[in-house]
Amino acid sequence: MPRVKSPARLSIHDRPGRWKLLLRRVRRHARLGLGIAAGLGVLTLCWIALRTAEPGGAMAAAQARIDQMAANAGLRVQHVEVEGRVNTPEHVLRAAIGVARDDAILAVKLGPMKERIESLLSVQTATVERRLPDRIIVRLTEREPFAVWQFQGKFSLVDRAGKVVERDLTESRGLPLIVGAGAPTAAAPLIDALNQNPILLGHLIAAVRVGERRWNLRLNTGADILLPEGQEGVAITRLMALHQDQGLLDRPLKSVDLRLPDRLVVRPQTDAKPDEPQPARGAVPRKPT
Repeated sequence: MPRVKSPARLSIHDRPGRWKLLLRRVRRHARLGLGIAAGLGVLTLCWIALRTAEPGGAMAAAQARIDQMAANAGLRVQHVEVEGRVNTPEHVLRAAIGVARDDAILAVKLGPMKERIESLLSVQTATVERRLPDRIIVRLTEREPFAVWQFQGKFSLVDRAGKVVERDLTESRGLPLIVGAGAPTAAAPLIDALNQNPILLGHLIAAVRVGERRWNLRLNTGADILLPEGQEGVAITRLMALHQDQGLLDRPLKSVDLRLPDRLVVRPQTDAKPDEPQPARGAVPRKPT
């Protein structure tokens, strides 16, 4: 009768080592992760294709199903990060963002959100980013006060583009005062020229927009400087040369008319004949207009 061989005993040396077991575990998790990533990738590609397709009908229904599938897969808004907010009220900004926690992140429409945020008076520009799987990022550039605008008895802060800035008027210190209809949108070139001439800026009380065409500068001496339309920088350079030569800004004048390039007309405050303009040295007298 043949002998039956007993099964070979397993030695402790035949068991897989710790590193081999760890490697097997990592491979299993990697396969699972790759499968999930592939599924999310397919969902994302389908979502992009549907978003770029014509709206309405079956495509809209399919898009809604894709959004819901993505939400069920965990693609929901969990964080809304805002960068650059300093003066925009938080509750106003949150209302403009219009996204709540656990909303389907692929269903969030970034274009309309950007438009709502940029419609806020305190916001100059905004960028909006969707960062999968669960984050919306909003970056703001807020409007900065550039001048104080007086119109119809009301004072407002305006930015360089002439837009009203919703900020406290206590922040107006050091900003030039502009007056009149149309002043905010036309003020930037004038203020840039004034900032290059600190002596004139130190004498300035207000820049007054005349007929929505040109500017008068009201000085602390009571004088009005009449500037030509569209040639503010050239006229201010000419005015400062006259001041350096004749101390024009410190003289008791009623007005200095710079509207014509070939002549200068000044009126003293104590002129006995107010209908007769008084020229400065080297100026050609003319009838006032």
